[in-house]
Order: sequence, then C-alpha cells, then structure tokens
Amino acid sequence: MFAAKCLPIPLYSPGAFLRTVDSPCLLTVWRLPTSCDVVSLGTHGVGERKFGAFLRAVGQDGLLEGLDESPMSVKLETIGGESEFHRVIVEAQQLEESVIVVWMASWCRKCIYLKPKLEKLAADYYPRLRFYCVDVNKVPHRLVTKAGVTKMPTIQLWKDGNKQAEVIGGHKAYLVVDEVREMIENEQLA
Repeated sequence: MFAAKCLPIPLYSPGAFLRTVDSPCLLTVWRLPTSCDVVSLGTHGVGERKFGAFLRAVGQDGLLEGLDESPMSVKLETIGGESEFHRVIVEAQQLEESVIVVWMASWCRKCIYLKPKLEKLAADYYPRLRFYCVDVNKVPHRLVTKAGVTKMPTIQLWKDGNKQAEVIGGHKAYLVVDEVREMIENEQLA
C-alpha cells in the first residue's frame, strides 16, 4: 500500500537488495569511470520501473538516503452499502473535498484489469483526493440506479454531494486512466 521508509543502506556491491511493503525492489548500482554512482530501482526480475519514490542522493559515505515516502499505490476503499456511500459523500461535502467512486463488478475483466492502474493513479492525488470502489453486485440496485451507473467500469467524480463528471471505462486501461486524470484536473481548475 505504501512505500516503506528506507533507512540508509550501504552500497557495498551492485545488486544490493531493498524491500518495500508491497514487493522486493532490486537496487542496482553501477560504477562509472567518472566515479559517480548511477542508482536505479526496478522490480526484481521484471526490469526497470519507476516506483513513485524519488531518489534524492547517494551520500559521500556511500549510503543511499532520502527516498520519498509518498505511496506507490493506494488501495481503493470499499463501499459496501447505501448508508456507507451516503456517509462518504456527506463527509466529502462537509470537508469541501471531491471523491472518486469507481463502480465495478467482480465478473468484469476490464474492471479487474483497471483497478490496479487506478490505485496507482490514486497515489498521485493522495491525500487530497480519495478513491473509493463499489462492487455493483454487493450493493442494492437502487444505489447503482441512483448514481446513474449503466456500464462497467464507471468512474465518477463527486463534489458538493453531486456527481460532477464520469468516465465510462470500456476501452484500453491507459486511455481510461488518462481520461480520469483529465477529469480530475478539469474539476480542480473549476
């Protein structure tokens, strides 16, 4: 869920191992002829990858310091019923915040594929914007109808107790994520 705090790690040899809450990371250190260190983070066995953690510096003493503690992904909070949905919307309205509600179904392949990508997007807006998830098969149908959900997945932006915008996610995940990001940015400019 969140990147682990990274304490200074001695860089004794290439391939030093660093662990986070979610998964192990491979820390690769390359010694260049100019004697500067190039450090890259990647998932073990998967290749190079940006984790949302920003590497600030490798100190003079050869210690890795200062990984940003911002989350790499944020688990979508589950809304399990009508009263819980209304509570989330009212709390956001009282705090003058917006919320993103992702309507999905456990049988929907596009929903399953999109969810981890939305969790990464949620990390970009954490903590100022909260992302929630509703499984349409586990809540009363009147809630789904009242929210105006007709297709899965549907991603809605709620503000001031009302639905402000929505994205229907029936196409490629990266396009849906781009549309959701655009929806959020447009709302924040308004």
